[in-house]
Parts: sequence; C-alpha cells; structure tokens
Amino acid sequence: MRPPPKFNDQPFAYHQEITLEVATLTNLGVGLGRIDGWVVMVPFALPGETVRAKVFRNRANFSEADLVEVLKPSPARTQPGCPLFGTCGGCQYQHLAYAEQLIWKQKQVGEVLTRIGGLTDAEVRPTHPSPKQFHYRSKLTPHYEPPYKGQFSIGFLRTGSKRALVDVPQCPIATETINVALPGVRAELASRADKLKRGGTLLLREANEGVITDPTKEISTAIGDTKFRFTAGDFFQNNPFILPELVDYALGEASAGGARYLLDIYCGVGVFALCSRKKFEQCLGVEVNAYAVNRAKQNAVLNQAANCEFTVGAAEAIFAAAKFPAGETAALIDPPRAGCTEEFLTQLIAYGPARLVYVSCDPATQARDVKILIAGGYKFLHAQPFDLFPQTRHIESVVTLEKANR
Repeated sequence: MRPPPKFNDQPFAYHQEITLEVATLTNLGVGLGRIDGWVVMVPFALPGETVRAKVFRNRANFSEADLVEVLKPSPARTQPGCPLFGTCGGCQYQHLAYAEQLIWKQKQVGEVLTRIGGLTDAEVRPTHPSPKQFHYRSKLTPHYEPPYKGQFSIGFLRTGSKRALVDVPQCPIATETINVALPGVRAELASRADKLKRGGTLLLREANEGVITDPTKEISTAIGDTKFRFTAGDFFQNNPFILPELVDYALGEASAGGARYLLDIYCGVGVFALCSRKKFEQCLGVEVNAYAVNRAKQNAVLNQAANCEFTVGAAEAIFAAAKFPAGETAALIDPPRAGCTEEFLTQLIAYGPARLVYVSCDPATQARDVKILIAGGYKFLHAQPFDLFPQTRHIESVVTLEKANR
C-alpha cells in the first residue's frame, strides 16, 4: 500500500513489520515497547509479550503499529468475552485477565501521582474490584449515522477511528436487562432509517422503572437506603453494583478525621451529601448547575434529610454559602474529567477544610490538582482506585488529603 500523504518514513517505513517486546501499558491501555530506545505503541499487546507489529505512523518521539501476531503470549492473556473486541473501541482490556487489569490500574494511578503530582512515595492501595466484571453498565448510549450505500450501523466508534461506527447488536458490559431491550430499540430505529437525515445517539438506561429510552423521563434508583429521582438523561454513575462501595469508602474517608460537617462539591443530584446524612451533623451540597441543585433538593425531601442543604455555587464565590468552621469540615469533591479550575482550587485552599476527599474519573487531572493542593498546605495520605469500568482503561480514583500541621 502507498503511504498516506506527508507520511514520515523515519525511523520505519510505512507498514514495515517489526518484532519487539512489550514492556508496559499506557494509561490508554496500549502496549508500549522499544526498539533501540525508540518507543513503539501497539494496541492489544500486553506487557511481557513478544509481538510482530506493522507500523502505520511515525510521530515526533514514538511510532504507532498494529498488532500482527503474538509470538510469545503473556500468561495473563485471556479470551475476550465479546466477538467485537478489537474492532469496537468501547473496551481495551478484555484480553487481559481481570486480576491483572486491577494491578495495572493501581500502577497507572501511582505513575501519574509521581509523574504529574510530584509524589515519589504515594501510597496507592490495591484497586477495589467491581462485583461484576461483565453486564455491569446500567446505561448504554449507542450512536448511529444515516444509511450510506445500504449500510446502517448502530453501535460505537471503531477502534482507532474518530467517526466510523461498528454495528453492535449486543454489548456484554451492559446489563442483561439492557441487552434484552436492545434488539427492539435497534429494530425500531432501523424501521425508519430511510427517513433519518442526520446521525444521533440512543439511550438505554436501566432503573426501577425498567429500561428507559426517553432521556426526559423521570426515573428512580437507590444506593443502600438512600433514594434518588432524576431524569434518564442526567448524569449518574453507570455501575450500580460497585457504587455503594465507592460511596461508603469516600464518606468513611471524609468522616475519619472527626469532621462534623460535610461539603459536597460538584454534588450533582446529591449522591454523597444525602448518603452521608447519618454520618455528619450538617451537609451542604454545592453545584454550578441549577437544575441539578433543584433535583438534589427534591431528593433531600424524598429522604427526609433535613440536615442536607443544596445551593448553586457561582464560580467566583463557591464557598460563600459555607458557614461551617473549616477546622471541623470535610470537603468531598467529585469534578468532571477536566478536573478542578485553578480559581476553584484557590478558593478551596483559602477556605481550608480539615480533610479533603477527591473523587476523580481521570487520575491525570486529579494528580495535577493534588500537586496544587499540597503546595497550598495539604498532606497527601493515600489513593484508592475503584474499578467502575471493568474491561476498559477507565479508572476511578479516590485521594484523601488532610490539612498539614493540624
């Protein structure tokens, strides 16, 4: 095949086949090896394996290659549970034994805390496993594009592509109930495919009311004895099997220092604050999204949580409504993937809660923010990864910090 335009042919020719040993996994779940010191990334290759790979891109300081053959397999290599694994881009680790997935996620949290957070001896506890390794996702959002030359795919992005879709009739990481409903949802969409002018995204969300496909419909669920109502399209963690364990751990860390009050920042519909209503004298949830705050208030009434209040926090004065004495307060922060803004961290440090529990779906941005918090007078205690998304590269990390020199 001809190389693509402007292909850089150093250090390897286009589609040149190379043999290398894989040393590690990147935080994207990609195998990494070296040839004469030059880094080569090979998806679906595992640490300890010798592989044959075909180079398709040379970047400024590394090359990318497709896996051609595993010459020496890792003892941890296992048979994927999905026939579309490697084609569908939804999972990265189905070929890796689950115990090893947990080990690598622990290592990856530690690596970013060192490389980005500047911590050379951070305690990272073993990854807390998911009670279910498959059939755990309670929300599925397949994409679709208008039919093209007789092709009509309903599924997820193809591995290595930003646009092309793979048709996914069943998804083994979605709950069994969602997989039962999926064929009917797909058939209904396919029946009107010729009328579709643009692509879109479907929703299948399992709740107490069954599998809901209308993102505006109100649904209900529970975490332990705490009940929640929200609309099906709202954000809510997608692994209900491990969620109670994550919430219990995070709240246990928040209360371990003896705090009487809890600040739940980025509180959403009120998960941490409402689940903590029996652990703290008073709880305040702060969220920039007014709709989410209204939902949280409704959920407080639903749970008779008179000691839980919720408020909209303006970016320039997030802690204005926080009347708790900082020395008796724990703050639990659960920001989006991008992490915290510098403005927020400045305000948090100035307020100075005695204890911080930082829940993150991106350990890299978490490590960046932890470095700022340490410089602002906090002491890192430990990190606890949770495996909310088995078979994928994604990691939930809970970091605990306390005010230094208390």
